[in-house]
Order: sequence, then structure tokens, then C-alpha cells
Amino acid sequence: MDIKELKANVGSRIGTSEWVEVGQDRIDAFADTTLDHEPIHIDPEAARDLGFGGTIAHGFLTLSLLAPFYKTGYPKIDRRSYGLNYGLNKVRFLAPVKCGKRVRGHFTLLELVEKAPNRYQLTSEVSVEIEGEDKPALVAEWLTFVEIEPEAVAQPEETGQDHA
Repeated sequence: MDIKELKANVGSRIGTSEWVEVGQDRIDAFADTTLDHEPIHIDPEAARDLGFGGTIAHGFLTLSLLAPFYKTGYPKIDRRSYGLNYGLNKVRFLAPVKCGKRVRGHFTLLELVEKAPNRYQLTSEVSVEIEGEDKPALVAEWLTFVEIEPEAVAQPEETGQDHA
């Protein structure tokens, strides 16, 4: 998508990612990586006793899935030379992701500002849907930064004639 076309979509939903399953293997790997071994995440029996019916994903695990959601759900920007994660303005964890559920991200472009020639800051709202649930797992306002290569300047066509 051309950056001008993307800018025309400010205020609109611009994409939805593919589904990602959040299984116990993924939850356990995240627990090991982050050293967060709370029983609600890794012990199905303890999690059942706490009223969740089984383990739930870490909120930060769900948040970390924004990166793959971006790859499959955000429009590809024409001539993009690179993109950077610039941060988050706000994140709200609204519902737990139970083990075995699938989630996906919905992107709404809130703002697109040219910070320098061919360098843009994008602010997007991301809502993480839990398959079969009414309430999203989380809603975040995500900032990204992209640089696009300048458009090629059209060169006059060579005719082979001398204009002396």
C-alpha cells in the first residue's frame, strides 16, 4: 500500500492478522524465558482451583504476539526500507487468554505523521481478539516508525535524436 493511501485510511481498520494458538508449550516457553513461573500460567490444577478452568497466558505473552500479528495483519507499505517498534502509549489487559485458545490482532490506524522526508510515525490501535469470546484480551495503542525509499524521479525518454 502506498503511504498516501495508508494516510487516507487514518481512523479506519486497516487489517486483521492470522490466528495464533496459545498452547501450554508456548506459555511454558514464555514462563522460562521471563522467569515468571506463577502457577496460574504453568500449573493446570492450581489454575483450575483459582477459577480459570485451566492455565492462562501471561499478559505480556499476549502483548508479545503483536509482532507476528503485525507481519500478517498490517498492510505492507510500498518502498518501505525499514520499520521500528517505537513503543506503546497505553496497554490494557481486558480478558485472560485461556490455554488452547486462538488469538488474532485487529489494527486501526489512528495517526500517521511525517517526521522527516520519507520518515513516518504511525500510531495504531491493536485489539487482540480471543476466538469465541466477546471481550478482547487486550487493547493497545502502538507506535511504529517507518522509512520509505523516495519515489524514483521519472527520467525523460531517450529518443536517439540530437537536439543541438
